[in-house]
Amino acid sequence: MKRMFRRTSLALVFFLAAGLGRPLAAAEAPRAFTLEQVLSAPFPTDLVAAPSAVGSPVAWVFDTRGARNVWVAASPEYRGHAVTSYPDDDGQEIGEVAFTPDGRSVAYVRGGPPNRASEIPNPRSDPAGATQAVYIVSASGGAGGAPRRVGDGAGLAISPRGDRIAWVQKDKVWWAPLDGSSAAAQAFQARGNCRNLRWSPDGSRLAFVSRRGDHAFIGVFDPAGKAVRYLDPSVDQDAEPVWSPDGKRIAFIRIPSSPSAREILRPHREGPPWSILLADATTGKSRPVFRADAGRGSVFREIVSKDQLLWADGGRIVFPWEKDGWTHLYAVPADGGGAPVLLTPGAFEVEDVSLAPDGKSILYNSNQDDIERRHVWRVPVGGGKPMAVTSGDGSEWSPVPAGNDAIAYIRAGARKHPFPVIRSGAGAEHELAPGSVPAEFPEASLVVPETIVFSATDGMPIHAQLFRPAGLAAGERRPAVVFFHGGSQRQMLPGWHYMYYYRNAYGMNQYLASRGFVVLSVNYRSGIGYGMEFREAVDYGARGASEYRDVAGAGLYLRGRPDVDPARIGLWGGSYGGYLTAMGLARASDLFAAGVDLHGVHNWSDWFRVVEDEDDRDRADARRLAYQSSPIADVKTWKSPVLLIHGDDDRNVPFSQTVDLVEALRAQGVTVEQLIFPDEIHDFLMQAHWVEAYRRGDEFLEKYLKK
Repeated sequence: MKRMFRRTSLALVFFLAAGLGRPLAAAEAPRAFTLEQVLSAPFPTDLVAAPSAVGSPVAWVFDTRGARNVWVAASPEYRGHAVTSYPDDDGQEIGEVAFTPDGRSVAYVRGGPPNRASEIPNPRSDPAGATQAVYIVSASGGAGGAPRRVGDGAGLAISPRGDRIAWVQKDKVWWAPLDGSSAAAQAFQARGNCRNLRWSPDGSRLAFVSRRGDHAFIGVFDPAGKAVRYLDPSVDQDAEPVWSPDGKRIAFIRIPSSPSAREILRPHREGPPWSILLADATTGKSRPVFRADAGRGSVFREIVSKDQLLWADGGRIVFPWEKDGWTHLYAVPADGGGAPVLLTPGAFEVEDVSLAPDGKSILYNSNQDDIERRHVWRVPVGGGKPMAVTSGDGSEWSPVPAGNDAIAYIRAGARKHPFPVIRSGAGAEHELAPGSVPAEFPEASLVVPETIVFSATDGMPIHAQLFRPAGLAAGERRPAVVFFHGGSQRQMLPGWHYMYYYRNAYGMNQYLASRGFVVLSVNYRSGIGYGMEFREAVDYGARGASEYRDVAGAGLYLRGRPDVDPARIGLWGGSYGGYLTAMGLARASDLFAAGVDLHGVHNWSDWFRVVEDEDDRDRADARRLAYQSSPIADVKTWKSPVLLIHGDDDRNVPFSQTVDLVEALRAQGVTVEQLIFPDEIHDFLMQAHWVEAYRRGDEFLEKYLKK
């Protein structure tokens, strides 16, 4: 499941609207850089390598001030160049980058997914509208011609034969010849929403997932036989098909259909155990390969990978499991007869995962031996000691094998912006796009955040990063701001982040520090990186808002610091972070003087009515608790001013959550400012909107915290 929108969680959005702010006091450091400058470096995503064995070219997407383009770097020089030329900050995403089998062309998807009204994101309000479509472009760049549009849709899959490309258009499977010799057409008719297209190794058949509400099937389309067969259909949710190397069998995940599995507003420490099945691709008959133990780890926990199951050398299937309370990799024999082998033991979380071309080892990144950061590791699929590929005081992520012993990945530091690199064996790293960071990017002016641990009000230790402004004199007290990330299943790092949303948030925190604020970025409970029990926190969110104890603890920690003015502490955050910002203002306006809330959740009970059965008495009790766990329940004690920022095409948090809160705060006489972006989604698609939001937020925080 791709990071581009992996996991259907809330993503915190941080919007601070337009305005330059008033001058800083004489004792404060001058502004060292602008918001435009700190967000000027291109942000790399979707790093992939061609499937060939030796000297594989690599490709990625660079988002440069909102203009997104595909880049390619080929051996032996591995010097990247753009193969597309989209010039504008137009809000059109690029993702799903994939090479053709010969490595000569690159396919990708441009444009975001539709909302429930089948509307493609159009944050620029272009009167011509917007589309989501599959494209193919030559990997050699301009000399190879302009990108060729294949058809509307996403979820692309290229046949190993190199003859066809398939994708999903309006929940149905379409395909077309790779060479463009004939028009696109629907491949076959099937009920349900088709997803997860996977070609057989010889390209003769296509597996897919057919989602049908409360259940889902694994299907196999046989073009030659003009048939669709479903593999061992049941009432459960089947997903993540992976072919055996000989193309005779398919392994897949089965998640039991149950009320507890469908409840999204509750902890998932345990539930009906999930399993791995192995089916004959021709007959559809299956048998179990693995079943999670009851109790801890019985709920499936995904990794960041195109495939959640990896068919490795020796007939082993590698998969993620939380048996010991941490997201780890295990291997089990596909033919049965063996217990799962733990490949990645220890108190850490595995995240990005890829299989080496020979199938003998796994590349992954994790916070192994460095719980606050990410580094790349390699482990044999048969078991053995994991070996560190990278280390240091920065972070590395998205490892992909690039033929022979070469590995490409993305590296970043506290000051050094994320950039793609490649290395062969134990050799030195080679930067794939040297010179791509503009001279105006203020690397030397950034501060190195300190990792600290403070106590929540219930005593739980909470990790955070502290940004102290440069030039802070002994005994001087500065205004402070607490930042809460979104998700809530995220972890902020003491450096530039691997997600675009939090790349921007890190840049904003650096900017606020340059403006003289002490900034505390909090990894509150229900986030990732610290194990399942921390992530699936007791009574979190709609079940009791236990994270508020971390919010209050952060404020008390700052109040007790000698370099913070206790009367000038503010909050900011987006989505789930907007929720916690609003909780702090609603319950502790005496502690928090102002806040900036980007597309936050303000009333969990409205959310509950969408996902729960209103006629059930237990559900009614749960809705009452959800309301009590929301900022709207404490609006009468909310006194501090707030800036609310939201896009009205938000597909994660309903825009009505902000509408209703504004009405309630107006009735209480609370100072409310707002910045609304028509047609913008949850994770702003236009960099101009991020800059406008952050600029307005800076102005707002300075107005109320620098009086």
